[in-house]
Amino acid sequence: MARGMMPRRPGKSGWQERVVGNRGPVTGLKKPTANTKARPRLKPPAKAAASPRKKAKSVGKYDPLAPARVHEILRRLDERYPNVVCALRHRSAWELVVATILSAQCTDVRVNIVTPGLFAKYPTVRHFAALKPEELEPDIRSTGFFRNKSKSVVGAAKRVVSEFGGEVPAEMEKLLTLPGVARKTANVVLGSWFGRNDGVVVDTHVTRISRRLELTKQADAVKIERDLMQVVPKEHWTLFSHQIIHHGRSLCVARGPKCAECPLEALCHAVDKTWSTVETHADAR
Repeated sequence: MARGMMPRRPGKSGWQERVVGNRGPVTGLKKPTANTKARPRLKPPAKAAASPRKKAKSVGKYDPLAPARVHEILRRLDERYPNVVCALRHRSAWELVVATILSAQCTDVRVNIVTPGLFAKYPTVRHFAALKPEELEPDIRSTGFFRNKSKSVVGAAKRVVSEFGGEVPAEMEKLLTLPGVARKTANVVLGSWFGRNDGVVVDTHVTRISRRLELTKQADAVKIERDLMQVVPKEHWTLFSHQIIHHGRSLCVARGPKCAECPLEALCHAVDKTWSTVETHADAR
């Protein structure tokens, strides 16, 4: 350093070495003067008034059991299947009991192939009552589960003869005392032969389609029947069962339902629809 040259002392104000945070001295700042005027702060632009939102119209909660929806389902079924009857061929209450027992785990088509020859061989309930189950087995083998079915048919015949004078009773309580007769068979006989709406026939088609239509969430046949009896008017119980069974065979088949041809399509929210104009629901299956 040249003689007589002293390093410049920092000013007392310390503005030359102003420290910002921990970043060290800030350089290149100009010393403010007394004539410097503070710039006025600019006010932020006023926010535009928010346009009032239009309130969405309140949409009622979807109710699959609403009377109007159930009524429309029944109306469309009546329109599509106006005069359907039981698919099992029979000429008496007893023949209908036998045919219904044989239809368990078997198609109505197969039963209708077997029963004409069966009823020609054993014309009355007393002929069946005189049999041993083993004698009946060969005649009904093709319907499946023939051993159990032969025991049920022969046992029911013996009870009809011994307890009811050879006539099939027309009361639910009495029908349920016959071997092999549960509520499904009793409802078929009471509704299709005696014209009584004492319950709803719940077979595989009724179980599957009533769940698809969200008329029930149950899987047990008795509970499904109870639910359907609460939403379907009593005068429709027998006809409703026949219509749903026919619908399940012709359009709403288990694999690949023909939704594009279905009169109930707009009312059905089943998750496995093959074609839909409405949203599907996870619970509708």
